[in-house]
Order: sequence, then C-alpha cells, then structure tokens
Amino acid sequence: MASPSDRAPIALLTGAEGFTGRYVRASLERAGYRVAAWSHGGGEGEAVNLLDRDATLSAAAQARPDVVVHLAAISFVAHGDADEIYRVNVVGTRNLLEGLVASEHKPRRVLLASSANVYGNAEGSVDEQVAPAPQNDYAVSKLAMEFMANLWRSQLPITITRPFNYTGVGQSDKFLIPKIVSHFKRKADHIELGNLDVSRDFYDVRGVAEIYTRLTESATADDVFNVCSGQEYSLREVIALMESISGHRMDVRVNPAFVRANEVKRLRGDAGRLARAIGPLPQIPLRDTLEWIYRNEA
Repeated sequence: MASPSDRAPIALLTGAEGFTGRYVRASLERAGYRVAAWSHGGGEGEAVNLLDRDATLSAAAQARPDVVVHLAAISFVAHGDADEIYRVNVVGTRNLLEGLVASEHKPRRVLLASSANVYGNAEGSVDEQVAPAPQNDYAVSKLAMEFMANLWRSQLPITITRPFNYTGVGQSDKFLIPKIVSHFKRKADHIELGNLDVSRDFYDVRGVAEIYTRLTESATADDVFNVCSGQEYSLREVIALMESISGHRMDVRVNPAFVRANEVKRLRGDAGRLARAIGPLPQIPLRDTLEWIYRNEA
C-alpha cells in the first residue's frame, strides 16, 4: 500500500539549494507537496545540469511533477560572464520546458521566475503593462527567457513571475541588503556603496516563497505577475533603519567603482494583478526583514 507521502503531489523545484530555493522548498512542503529538488551541485537533491539537454529531458521524465517551480538561474546582475548568463537563463530554461513537454505526465502548473529588472529604469508604480526596457545582460536574458517560454504556452500552463528586490537570512553578502546588514553586525566603522540615491521595492523572501506556492495551486494563473511589496525605499532609508535596529552608526562612502553604468534609479512594483489572482499578499515590513537578518546567523 502506498504511504500518504507517496500520494502527495510532486513539486519539481530547480535551484533548490539556492537562497530562494531553500525557502520555496519549505513552503511547498508545508503545503503538502513532495518536493523533487534539483540543483546544479546536487546537495540534498538531485544534481541536474540544465545545460545538458539529454540529461534534463531524462530527469524531467523520471520526476513526473504535478507542478514545477523553476528558480535555477544566474541571478546576480553583476555576474560578469555574459555568455553564462544567457546560456543558463535562456537555454537552460528551454531544455527544462522541452523535457516537461516530452514527459508523459504533464504538470498542471509551471512557474518560471523572471525578474522586475526587465522593466529597466521605470518611474512611478510599475505594473505588468509597463513596456520592458532592460538595461543589463541579466535583464535582457530574463526577458529573452520570457519570450522563449511563450513558445510553449500552447503545451504547458506557464506562470511567469517578475520579482522585485527581495532579501532574507542566508542571502549572499554580494547582494546589497546583506552587505549593509553584515557591516552593521560587525560594527564596521565605514561602508562603501554605489549610488545612495537609488531606491528599490524591497520584499521578504518568506513572502516570495508563500506567493510562489500559492501560484502553483492556482488553476488560472497563466499570466505574468509582479511579486513585490509596493513600497519604495532609498539606500539612505535602509541605512537609517539599520542604525535604529543596531544602535550603531558608520561612515557611508560612495565608491565610484560600485556605481553601475545604466543604473536603474527607481523601481517600485504594483502587485494588483497578483493579489487579484491569489488573494491578499503577505505583508512583512522592511524593518522586520532587516531585524530578522540582523538577529540571525546565516
């Protein structure tokens, strides 16, 4: 007789060992899914190189997922290797979609994580109707992935998410918020940043994970959705919040080497379409997120 876990729906999660993947895996498991975890290095899941087309097709056929959450990607804007960015983010995704279509067991939901970076230097509140205007290779690769995925919409129920900036415990210090928090944790006397006048819509990874899980459970989410808080914070405001949380002040210096060409200066999302699709979204104030990171060891 099959055990209850054997009868649970299967969620295929790529990028399972990454920062976001760990939270999404936990959220999916809380929702009752049995997670088939893929990661490039294996870890606690299965090692699948999405750039190996034959291996990906074989692994997809064996997984027989009911839902798919595809997170595996080069996700750092300043990664530096444009060839790898495009191959992983576009070709790797294509191999996955081809494998899912070729499998005898078709998933009822395929969620592909894109990025709000596709909007470029958009002003005001950005909804999904804003024309994409990517400003870097990472953003171009994600928009190319979206267009490529559209070729498979007649065969797969595809959801595309465009997450704005989000953070949490365990994110690498090469990302902005963890870098700032780590400096406050060690009581550094100064920090070097880029443009202090940029502002972003910062969200919490725990909210993102819950949203992704809820989207897998929607039968009508064949669309593109912003994932965001709807609130905008400048780096100066983030610094002020961390001073309040830590009781520490430090000298903030602008390093010209950290000021990117084609810098996206303001980015704030409108999650109205998402809320209409899945209901009220998790509300986690940025101060709570910053304090969570500050009080925990990654």
